[in-house]
Amino acid sequence: MSATMPDAQRASQDWWRTDIIDMQPGVIRYRGYAIEELIGQVSLAQMIWLMTRGELPSRAKADLLDAVLMSAVDHGPQAPSIAIARMAATCGVGLNNAMASAVNVLGDVHGGAGEQAVELYEAIAARIDAGQAEAEAVQAVLDEFVAAHGKFIPGFGHRFHPIDPRAAPLLRLVDEAAQRGEISGRFAHIARAVEDGLAARKGGKRIPMNIDGATAVIYAELGFPAPLARGLFCLSRSVGILAHAWEQTQQGGRNKGPIPRQFIPTYDGPAPRPVSVSPSPGATKGPLRGPWRGQG
Repeated sequence: MSATMPDAQRASQDWWRTDIIDMQPGVIRYRGYAIEELIGQVSLAQMIWLMTRGELPSRAKADLLDAVLMSAVDHGPQAPSIAIARMAATCGVGLNNAMASAVNVLGDVHGGAGEQAVELYEAIAARIDAGQAEAEAVQAVLDEFVAAHGKFIPGFGHRFHPIDPRAAPLLRLVDEAAQRGEISGRFAHIARAVEDGLAARKGGKRIPMNIDGATAVIYAELGFPAPLARGLFCLSRSVGILAHAWEQTQQGGRNKGPIPRQFIPTYDGPAPRPVSVSPSPGATKGPLRGPWRGQG
């Protein structure tokens, strides 16, 4: 029996079921809040929280999220995502294409460290909750991570900055919010314990926390699931990507590659050699003839 019209209509309406937005002619509500009441009263950071978490945050928590988002907007063209945005802009594509090209490379290595650091902190917290001493929990989780992923610990150390200038201000905001009772401060403590644990493994040499480690502290303190840490980083970095794509569009240039054209990439393949191919059985010598070459 075919579905009745009400059943078919219900199936159609449930196709993209959502509790994010109620949109009807003349009506736009996000999580139940009318857009006309949100405009002018809610910041972008609060709106991001509402859209991803379902409720409006306190102003204090929104301020922490805002600090995270603004701190990671750009790191210059040496960051692959930014370089790709600029290269794409010289290929004759629009801003949206350049931005999409750049965002698509924000993966586990470039862009995923914040998510991984949240997972690291949460794994340590779970062991502590189960009764393990903090130092032992840190070393156990570090052992597990190194065994699974290698020696690079997400959120610590930086290939350009001996000390990442973004980390300390973010941690200071966390400490101040914890002192006011707005967050627990637990994950800041765990992150610093990881820094101590890494130093112990290096004979006292410290590997300072970087921006990914500091932003992961805030995401964990605010209760964001680890995968959202990567998504929010993509959202933040998109601002820098847009700015660079736009600047490159204004500067002009055509088909700019990753290095200036006067520098040729190093070739380390075989030395020059002649082509020596045995003819196929029955092959004829002489120029090819046929309609695709013209009649000789």
